[in-house]
Amino acid sequence: MGKIRRGGYLFITWKGDHPPRHVHIIKDSKTVAKWDLERSCLIEGRVTRQIIKILQSLVDEGEL
Repeated sequence: MGKIRRGGYLFITWKGDHPPRHVHIIKDSKTVAKWDLERSCLIEGRVTRQIIKILQSLVDEGEL
């Protein structure tokens, strides 16, 4: 499991989680969204431009 905190959000991935490879995005102990890392698209929930920017920077840095 990987946990990363950025911009007030918690980004969590689990090793061996079901496909597609995705990240859970949490704020204030509530799941905001699930993001498909393979296709760069939303699986469920809602994302803001801020979340998308954070996701992109985490992918660019090799964190996700």
